Amino acid sequence: MLDYCLKYRDYGKVVMVIDYCFTKAKIDSSYMLNQHYNFISFAADHRELNNIPQYPGKPFNENSDDINKLSDAKNFLYLINSENFSSKQDFINTVSQTNFDVIVMDLFHNDEQYTKSEIEKLKIKKNGSKRIVLCYMSIGEAEEYRYYWNNIWKIIKPSWLLKENPEWAGNYKVKYWDQGWQKIIFGQDDSYLKKIMDSGFDGVYMDVVDGFYYFEENE
Repeated sequence: MLDYCLKYRDYGKVVMVIDYCFTKAKIDSSYMLNQHYNFISFAADHRELNNIPQYPGKPFNENSDDINKLSDAKNFLYLINSENFSSKQDFINTVSQTNFDVIVMDLFHNDEQYTKSEIEKLKIKKNGSKRIVLCYMSIGEAEEYRYYWNNIWKIIKPSWLLKENPEWAGNYKVKYWDQGWQKIIFGQDDSYLKKIMDSGFDGVYMDVVDGFYYFEENE
């Protein structure tokens, strides 16, 4: 995987790395190693990705720069599970009190979609400078807790829906090239991507883009 990241970096692209680290020493090592490779990174101390880590206490390479494009960023927060926040406002208030350059978050809090005005509030760091807010979207797996999910699919599966991911309950492999799945994700007025755009996010953080590995190994 490192070889792929280095090639991507050498083509002038920004490499964002998430490391799961459960000790302070490993967190320190993660940030220093990623800085060595000129990657920007986030050291998550919970697998559920539902908190702002208390250590190191502030964003690595914290700064007061305006972040107008991803290449300006020196750090990011990956907080895609808001279960520990009582409301959208609680989430907004908490994240607004940080100086992360980039926020990666979900479109929803408890099935309630964030509005454009709410996302605009998150685009300002605590120190007053601008930052980027990206929306998480899985394109290689369907998630049964999403608005698009139909419970009948557990009995009668669409042609594009495959096995549940044993590592992540409620996530199912999909034939990402199938038009049925693609219509859910983009190209329609009620598609996932359209909802993200309507909420005013700066861009999309796409997950499970390596879904082809599953088919190489299982087909």
